[in-house]
Amino acid sequence: MNKVFQFTAVIEREGEGYVALCPELDIASQGNSVEEASANLKEAVELFFEAASSREVAQGLHGEVFVTRLEVAIG
Repeated sequence: MNKVFQFTAVIEREGEGYVALCPELDIASQGNSVEEASANLKEAVELFFEAASSREVAQGLHGEVFVTRLEVAIG
């Protein structure tokens, strides 16, 4: 039975499409919609775990990731 892990996906519009980032692994992908970008990122993460050695996984895995908003005064 496969283990299931949860990772963060940050998706933002870039031009005509969307860019998706998994900050825990520093892996990114893209797509024409939010759903496509998310699916492509999931595939990229799965491929990383299939191809990477345990050493590469340990080096690439960032332990804690915090997603927050910043308030910045400009001008």
